[in-house]
Amino acid sequence: MINTGPTATALDVDQRQTNYRWTICGLIFFATTINYLDRVVISLLKPSLEKDFNWTETDYSNLVVVFQAAYAIGMLGIGGIIDKIGTKKGYSLSLTLWSIVGIATAFAKTTFGFGVARAALGLSEAGNFPAAIKTVAEWFPKRERAFATGLFNSGTNIGAILAPLSVPYIAENYGWQWAFILTGLTGFIWLVLWQVMYEKPADHPKVSPAELAYINSDVDERTEEAAASGALKVSWFKLLTFRPTWAFFFGKLLTDPIWWFYLFWLPAFLKAQYGLQGTDLALPVAMVYTIASVGSVFGGWLPLNFTRNGMSIFRARKTSMFIYALCAIPVVFAQWLGSMNIWLAVLIIGFAASAHQAWSANIFTTVSDMFPRRAVASVTGIGGMAGAFGGIMIARLAGKLFDYYKGLGHIETGYYIMFIICGFAYLTAWSVMHLLVPRFKPINISE
Repeated sequence: MINTGPTATALDVDQRQTNYRWTICGLIFFATTINYLDRVVISLLKPSLEKDFNWTETDYSNLVVVFQAAYAIGMLGIGGIIDKIGTKKGYSLSLTLWSIVGIATAFAKTTFGFGVARAALGLSEAGNFPAAIKTVAEWFPKRERAFATGLFNSGTNIGAILAPLSVPYIAENYGWQWAFILTGLTGFIWLVLWQVMYEKPADHPKVSPAELAYINSDVDERTEEAAASGALKVSWFKLLTFRPTWAFFFGKLLTDPIWWFYLFWLPAFLKAQYGLQGTDLALPVAMVYTIASVGSVFGGWLPLNFTRNGMSIFRARKTSMFIYALCAIPVVFAQWLGSMNIWLAVLIIGFAASAHQAWSANIFTTVSDMFPRRAVASVTGIGGMAGAFGGIMIARLAGKLFDYYKGLGHIETGYYIMFIICGFAYLTAWSVMHLLVPRFKPINISE
């Protein structure tokens, strides 16, 4: 007889169990792919839009800032909304809205119109990661969460790979408007699948008792959830009294901007340094994100492997994050070595992007490691807001730097400075997180 209680043993869960949780992971991977496909379109259309709308580097950075500011505002409330209305409804609402906005961007006629569209996109896209992390917390035990997060988070890379392989071609043959329309339409395919395939594990007909026992095998979390049944969602004020909330806040504030920089300025760097644009960007940009996708999966596998070899979950998480922080440092040489050969720059930036994705898989998982499921989306939203504000700061800095050095005829110096910032951000973030939370451990928000 299978024991479904909190003392379920490894022998129990090794009996014939389903693995439907990985199908759910595939769904949120698909959603994350669409999320990044929609947001990265503008970076690939930048050369065309600059000509049509006479944008400067600062104008473009302002559009990036508008998106990130709206994203940050969205994070203020979206996590709490998802915690309140549930994962299925919350995820559906967010993706429906950002798909509609993505399509509507095609009809922008002015720079102001683009600003409005990008703000609406940022506001609606804010729901993806709180909903995805909450889904992982609901469907996976702690030991598997970093690996599951790494898998779904690799969708960011697949979206960023598909974009340069498709967007420039669509723009050159059908016009840039169709690039926004076609990418926006993909969200409605996912929406149908999500409505048909998603329910909570306890209510899902395709989840066996053995798999349900395995999903709920974390004793401390099961106990806390039982005690909290029927409780109201946790307020931000309560969450901000915990040091782990601030550790996540500063970790995201310092490292999310680096990914934003790669996402929105990689095509611009390749144009400034090597004169690439349009379909010429497809291969190098796709290569960077292909390398990054390896880091996303490996980033989740390494702590899982550490725990299988006897290391505690929390020590495995922190050790892995330190390794990834060190792996980000070589990007400081990207512009210098890239001046010799484009593929050296591509490989170094790809390795740094890979380090970021490995880091991201684990920093997200620190939330579900330490907080109960009913607070996961809210804490994720707090960190996402911090990351978006960090993105605003780096976008403003990049725009000013590049316009200044472009005026001097040395825009490459601006990129050199930015890559130094990118290289040391993660080690700084790890140190701050370690000072705030020397040892990761579950907290009781009811105390």
